[in-house]
Amino acid sequence: MITRRKTTQVNVGGVLVGSDAPVRVQSMTNTDTADIEATVAQVKELADVGSEMVRLTVNNEKAAAAVAEIKQRLHDLGCDVPLIGDFHYNGHRLLAEYPDCAAALAKYRINPGNVGFGKKKDKQFSEIISIAMQYDKPVRIGVNWGSLDQELLTTLMDENARKPKPEEAEAVMREALIQSALISAQAAEKQGMAADKIILSCKISRLQPLVLAYQALAQRCNYPLHLGLTEAGMGDKGVVASSAALAILLQQGLGDTIRISLTPAPGEGRLREVIVAQELLQTMGFRSFTPQVTACPGCGRTTSIFFQELAEHIEGYLRKNMPVWSRHYPGVEAMEVAVMGCIVNGPGESKHANIGISLPGTGESPAAPVFVDGKKVTTLRGDNIAEEFTDMVTRYVEERYGS
Repeated sequence: MITRRKTTQVNVGGVLVGSDAPVRVQSMTNTDTADIEATVAQVKELADVGSEMVRLTVNNEKAAAAVAEIKQRLHDLGCDVPLIGDFHYNGHRLLAEYPDCAAALAKYRINPGNVGFGKKKDKQFSEIISIAMQYDKPVRIGVNWGSLDQELLTTLMDENARKPKPEEAEAVMREALIQSALISAQAAEKQGMAADKIILSCKISRLQPLVLAYQALAQRCNYPLHLGLTEAGMGDKGVVASSAALAILLQQGLGDTIRISLTPAPGEGRLREVIVAQELLQTMGFRSFTPQVTACPGCGRTTSIFFQELAEHIEGYLRKNMPVWSRHYPGVEAMEVAVMGCIVNGPGESKHANIGISLPGTGESPAAPVFVDGKKVTTLRGDNIAEEFTDMVTRYVEERYGS
């Protein structure tokens, strides 16, 4: 059993983060926030698939003016997912000039590397913290090595150069990331912000330095940590890189919210990053979001693609029905379904699942035994196996998880 790191607990618009709360899944829109209709649609879509917080870019006056209307329209649709404002360069001004925006957001994300420059930096950071306290909002102080405070980095690099045995430049950069987050958090607390209003993150786009940075940060504070491999990339590369990095940290008990930062293919939506985050947490045993389908990879015994088509169909069917099932059938998210392709492991895996089917392999008798809670209940044959098994899954959900 993994022991989670003890932290303070932060309330983000009614969603608890840190301490003994579940690891939360977060995502971010890529619509123009000023386009209210498109942003509402995307936030609703992300929330429906399971994003527990959604971050919006608030980069100009039109975006700031749209936030309150976005929240109201979502509420009218029955969607009250907490909205997080992502601020860079001008957040202090936008929050002050658009109080409806400041009030509507559940949390503010502040990047110390570009909250302001030179003498303005501390002043503008302080102004955002003051507004956050005024509206009783938490903040995430999110440091990113692509926008690191260059003044702090230069100071640490100069200090390192004077050492008898200087450290590698990457180690100094990691320290700059950590110090940037901690110095900012300490400044917020000194100004009067409570510790249970602060979340930290130190995002890097490479796995090994990211892991080292979060391990060191966790040893030096007890704020909740938001995990993410920034700019993870597209497709399989992004999924693998993010999953590998976050899995290492989660296995060590670190991380209170996570985001899988995938670059979508042209025309693709944002849902994949939420699904990958859920699959990661469910695979590691932290949470359950949707019934899991066990399916064999196939081999020379399974030259037919029928079991692959059935596995894909069942996965889509389960995920499609989860928004309704989760409300009416508590516990269904932990259900396991097996769709197997031949006699070698098919019956055994089907017995281990809540409900499973073992399809015939090449040359096997054209019969598909179905197992429910470890016991064979029937054998399906003919051209309607997919429909009949889907109906059996539906009945199992209703009978096992219904009130």
